[in-house]
Amino acid sequence: MHLTDPLSTSREEGDAWTRLEFEARLRDMGKRYHIHHPFNVRLNSGECSPQQIRGWVANRFYYQINIPLKDAAILSNCGDRATRREWVVRLLDHDGWGEQEGGIEAWTRLGKAVGLSREALWSLELVVPGVRFAVDAYVNFAQRAPWQEGVCASLTEMFAPQIHRDRLAAWPLNYPWIAADGLEYFRSRIPLAQRDVDHGLRVTLDHFTTRSQQERALGILQFKLDILWQMLDAIEHAFPG
Repeated sequence: MHLTDPLSTSREEGDAWTRLEFEARLRDMGKRYHIHHPFNVRLNSGECSPQQIRGWVANRFYYQINIPLKDAAILSNCGDRATRREWVVRLLDHDGWGEQEGGIEAWTRLGKAVGLSREALWSLELVVPGVRFAVDAYVNFAQRAPWQEGVCASLTEMFAPQIHRDRLAAWPLNYPWIAADGLEYFRSRIPLAQRDVDHGLRVTLDHFTTRSQQERALGILQFKLDILWQMLDAIEHAFPG
C-alpha cells in the first residue's frame, strides 16, 4: 500500500450521499483495515516468533505515545468548546490521570509481558524508520488539517474493537508465555473505542455534507488506513522471523 494524499478530492461533483449512505461507505472501508495485513494474520494465528512479537510491540509503542500528541493537535485547532470537552478525554485515556495509569502505561506492561524492559521500550531503539515516518505523517496531518479532518482520520476506531477481541481470544492460546495481565490494554480499549467512534462519527457526518466533502472524508480515512498498513509493512520487513 502507498500513503494516499488526504487532501485530494474527486473532480466530479454529484449529489451528496444521505447520512446513512455516507456512514455505510465509511464503515465499508473496514475491509482495508490492517486486521487483514499478512503480518497481523500471522500474529493472531500463533505464527510469530518472540522476536517478531517484541518488534511489533516496540514499534506500535511509538504509535501509542504519539496518539496524545495527535489528539492535542486536534484540540489546538478546534474552536468549539463542546467538542474540546469531549475530545480531551482521549488524552487522559492514554496519558492517564490521578490513579488511572492510562493506555501508554498499559502498553508498557504489555512490553514487559513479552520480554521488553521498560528502558528498552522507552528508548525507542527498536523503532524502524518506516514506522517513525508513518506515525509522524499522521501527527503532522493532525497539526495542519482542520480539526474536523483530524477527527475523521480517527475513525479507524470503528474497526478496532474486533482486532482487540481477536488478540484477547488468540494470544493466550497461541502465546502462553505472555503474561495475561499484559493484555489489559486490548481489553480496556474495546469500550473506549466505541465511545470515541460515537463522537467522531457524529462530527464527521455533521461536517462533511456535500458530495465533494464526503469523498474527501473517504480519502482522509484511507490515508489513516494506509498509515496503519505501512506500519505493519515496515515491521514485517524489519522482523522477518
